Amino acid sequence: MSENAALARVHADIEKAAGLLGVPCERAKVRTILDAYEEHVARSVIAFRVATGARNAGDLDCRLTMFPPDTDPYATALAHDLTPKTDHPVGGLLGEIHRQFPVDTSGIDFGVVGGFKKTWSFFPGDALQRVEPLAELPSMPPALGENLEFLTRHGLADRVSLVGIDYRHRTVNTYFGNAPSVCFEPGTMRAILREIGLPEPSERLLRLGREAFGIYTTFGWDSPRVERICFAAMTRDPLTLPVRIEPEIEHFLRHYPHEGDDRRSVYAITAAPDGEYHKVQAYYQWRAQMLDIMLLSDSEEDGG
Repeated sequence: MSENAALARVHADIEKAAGLLGVPCERAKVRTILDAYEEHVARSVIAFRVATGARNAGDLDCRLTMFPPDTDPYATALAHDLTPKTDHPVGGLLGEIHRQFPVDTSGIDFGVVGGFKKTWSFFPGDALQRVEPLAELPSMPPALGENLEFLTRHGLADRVSLVGIDYRHRTVNTYFGNAPSVCFEPGTMRAILREIGLPEPSERLLRLGREAFGIYTTFGWDSPRVERICFAAMTRDPLTLPVRIEPEIEHFLRHYPHEGDDRRSVYAITAAPDGEYHKVQAYYQWRAQMLDIMLLSDSEEDGG
């Protein structure tokens, strides 16, 4: 399939996916973003992200990942006027990460309404990074280093697998690969949330912990605290997880367009100061290498 044909197919299916949620798809905005990353679209892993809560209402996010290691997705966004240039440290962070750390692949998030939102930088699965040198980057939120003791205590400080940079909300996500299994036990999950001043976890969050493989934290530049923490489970069918799925997400999962018959999703619950919200990352275009990037095996992707 030619690059133009691939773009047209992906664009049409993004519109279909947005329609399932009643989200108006900004055709010109979406096409401008796809055109900017045209050379990567056909070979990317592509996922749709649907989430509950007011913060996520009225949009469908799309994630493109597995860009080549030498790609600078933020520079591409600036070059195509997808995001405004800024003097805030958020604008310098990706370059610092890519210059000083081994980046295996990268990617972006964009909304069909909100446009360009995030970049993602994945470290090699056999070279997970330590929090301490990341925290020393000039543009990194100081909150990451200020929470080093907390992350060390829970066995996460040397397991950073992925860094996400949210340019709109000016926050940073740090994902932890091969997190200790104790992190997903009910007692530990309660302790983690208590330590960072978040509400007691719901039973749904505790049940998801039985199947979870991933954990990540969110930091900003304006607060020393961990702003949010998220637990995620990889599954071929989120409807089999031991949690109740919101009707709008269930409807989306049953009907969203996807490539081939092999469906995969990541279902996650985020704990935040104003309560929990749920999200699903449903893969539209999958590549088997993604399991290695996510530090999962075939036997692990259905939970735990």
